[in-house]
Amino acid sequence: MRIDIITVVPEILDGPFSQSIIGRAQKKGIAEIHIHNLRDYSTDKHRRCDDYAFSGSAGMVMTIQPIEACIEHLKSERQYDEIIYTSPDGEMFNQPMANQMSQLQNIIILCGHYKGIDQRVRDHLITKEISIGDYVLTGGELAAAVIADAVVRLIPGAISDETSALSDSFQDNLLSAPVYTRPADYKGWKVPEVLLSGNERLIEDWKYEQALERTRRLRPDLLGEE
Repeated sequence: MRIDIITVVPEILDGPFSQSIIGRAQKKGIAEIHIHNLRDYSTDKHRRCDDYAFSGSAGMVMTIQPIEACIEHLKSERQYDEIIYTSPDGEMFNQPMANQMSQLQNIIILCGHYKGIDQRVRDHLITKEISIGDYVLTGGELAAAVIADAVVRLIPGAISDETSALSDSFQDNLLSAPVYTRPADYKGWKVPEVLLSGNERLIEDWKYEQALERTRRLRPDLLGEE
């Protein structure tokens, strides 16, 4: 998978993609992540990528020209499955969406900034708009990092034990069951006996019951019980 991220502040993304699972996935050749400085595509002599909004609204707006130039340059080199814009009013990002996106080959993520981008970019160039939550960030760079992390870790080979990702929270619309490790008894705080029994069927039943109970208590909306 190749992910191209377009941003006016590429420095924000210097760290997140070089470490842990995403860093290893890139070293293995499973994923490629390329950061593009939008200012490099501006025809403005000062490399500006924003201007005042028509109607006198407060705040600056990202302009069409550098965005269109960058996207068209990338599209001239390969086909893209999705051109994504990170925005507070986009579709809410969730695990099923991450699962679906992990099967794609090439995606572009355009990071929003300022008061957003000229609506014509959204109308004519963007194929999918994504929000990571009901709040506003300084820019879409952190949202792009969240999306990339959630997607790349699902690509076969990114995680050593691929079955681990299948038991993550939200995979079955349930939160994960509690997990424990050694020692089995720490100052009287004991691991549930069923997990020490060696009976796989009982253990799986326990995990499901715990996941269901935790979801019902903490996120009943996932079960449609609100």
